[in-house]
Amino acid sequence: MNIATTPKLPFYQATGRECDLFETAHDNGLPLLLKGPTGCGKTRFVEHMAAKLGQPLYTVACHDDLSAADLIGRYLLKGGETIWVDGPLTRAVREGGICYLDEVVEARKDVTVVLHPLTDTRRTLMIDRTGEELVAPKDFMLVASYNPGYQNVLKRLKPSTRQRFLSISFDFPKPETEIAVVARESRLDADRVAPLVRLAGHIRKLSGMDLEEGVSTRLLIYAATLMAGGMGVDQALEAAVIEPLSDEADVQQALRDLVSTIYG
Repeated sequence: MNIATTPKLPFYQATGRECDLFETAHDNGLPLLLKGPTGCGKTRFVEHMAAKLGQPLYTVACHDDLSAADLIGRYLLKGGETIWVDGPLTRAVREGGICYLDEVVEARKDVTVVLHPLTDTRRTLMIDRTGEELVAPKDFMLVASYNPGYQNVLKRLKPSTRQRFLSISFDFPKPETEIAVVARESRLDADRVAPLVRLAGHIRKLSGMDLEEGVSTRLLIYAATLMAGGMGVDQALEAAVIEPLSDEADVQQALRDLVSTIYG
């Protein structure tokens, strides 16, 4: 879990009206679901909006073992006595702020049961272990994200959960926008970033065949950062694109061939 309270505004390049929707949802106490591929800017968007609204951000990276107790809290032994320690969700509800559940479908099923009362008109969190029923303050907001491309029978948001949220679909930005973002974040000249973005476009078109998913904007920023630091193109792309995307030798070679086509 990460709790951010810094007033610094993280850079985010809007691609539509998503910032307005987020702010309206926050002002009206409505939960928000972000859908889109890995590395397309969902987390940065939430960080940007939390800073813009001046709200503390409680970020939880969901995983297979994440349970409701991890979000709500538990009794712990400290200094010879047993005390209750709030989890990130409880802290956000108790103190106000934005709780962001990243890749919520990865969490255990009991998590959604806890979320349901917070995503309707009740806006309550029941803590069975302490007997408390917390009512979320006006400045509490629940945001969750997931990647529909990785959905399967075992990991899927039920309609009864999805329909409790407002929803925004994210995708990779248009080439000109992605060039500007990568150049800003990496400090690499836009002229040198352009071939990276062109390469990413080709790889993303292949994502349904040989790769589980296309290259993320995040990886492009990593590659550009290495290049801005003086690393050669081939070495930077090997470390930041080819190796992260696949462990298969034939797929890696196909990616290297694609790099050669783009860079000559």
